[in-house]
Amino acid sequence: MSDEIVRTAFDRVQRELGGELVDWEGWYWPNHFGDPLAEHHAIRTAAGVWDASPLRKWELVGPDALRAADLVFTNDMLGLEVGQVRYAPFCDERGAMLGDGTVFRFAEDRCLAVTALDSDLEHMREVAAGLDVSIEPKTADMPQLGVNGPAARDLLGPLCSADLGGLRYFRFWPEAVALGGVPCWISRTGYSGELGYELFCEPRHAEDLWAVVTGAGARPYGLAAVETVRIESGLIFIGYDYTPGETSPYDMSLDKLLRLDKEFRGRAALAAQAAAPANRFVTLAVDGDVPEYGAAVTRAGEPVGTLTSPCESPTLGQVIGLAVLRADVAREGETVEVAAGEGTAPATVAPVPLYDTGKKRPRA
Repeated sequence: MSDEIVRTAFDRVQRELGGELVDWEGWYWPNHFGDPLAEHHAIRTAAGVWDASPLRKWELVGPDALRAADLVFTNDMLGLEVGQVRYAPFCDERGAMLGDGTVFRFAEDRCLAVTALDSDLEHMREVAAGLDVSIEPKTADMPQLGVNGPAARDLLGPLCSADLGGLRYFRFWPEAVALGGVPCWISRTGYSGELGYELFCEPRHAEDLWAVVTGAGARPYGLAAVETVRIESGLIFIGYDYTPGETSPYDMSLDKLLRLDKEFRGRAALAAQAAAPANRFVTLAVDGDVPEYGAAVTRAGEPVGTLTSPCESPTLGQVIGLAVLRADVAREGETVEVAAGEGTAPATVAPVPLYDTGKKRPRA
């Protein structure tokens, strides 16, 4: 495999806008376009657009396509309808998360899995061994934009050849529609804690799609803004909130996505943890400066967890962080200490997410 960092189909237009690009897992991602704070507020108050093309896409085709997805992911994928999306983690035999992602059902014998790492392909093929399904990479063939923010529907709706208002949450159109005359697949999903859509197109249409979306008023943003909105909204990120091969889905409080009544890789190990998960996922409101990623959390000097993803929340105006805490400590209102510099900072356990705790905004 080449060591050259891969550029997305939106690379040229983003560099022309002065976008700072960073390498993550072998692909260039946009980091910011000069003002991460303004980009954050655009997502929360209007509409932003970001290039999510490096997310890995895997096409499962064959009579056992859905069965393969069901064996890989912990959620029920056999029950997916055509045009429906579901999110879930996937695990090894010990019940440790290897990743998380979404599955899109396009047809009776075809679905698409979107995950984070190249190594996910080998895992999926291993789990699906013996089934009548082919699993092939499609990342380079499917440039992807995320359009997120309370104004996203109003911005995209007039440009769409179909009724965007009729597209329900976690549904997508399996046939391409025209957006400003550009053919693309549209999904009512996102990664921001706001109303959101994901747009997929062919590489030859990528720059035209970018022009349509930004021309309508969506502000380009990058990973810096993604980080602050996702921490506010309690959205997990691989390598930060969980470590592949080490972290249990229960540590991420993903209980509702673990269908222990069906077969999947790691089910037996997770069933043994179900009655009394050791850790839970929370938000911490921190009194002080922003601690480091991975800072130790203690109570009365005793280790009780880890602050996985901290930030100074632009929306809430305070320092917060996602954290994995021992179950008996992970109660709202509980006070703990977070390692900060040579000392500690006091922190209070709060809900996940702290922003829009009822998660009503993404479903708007």
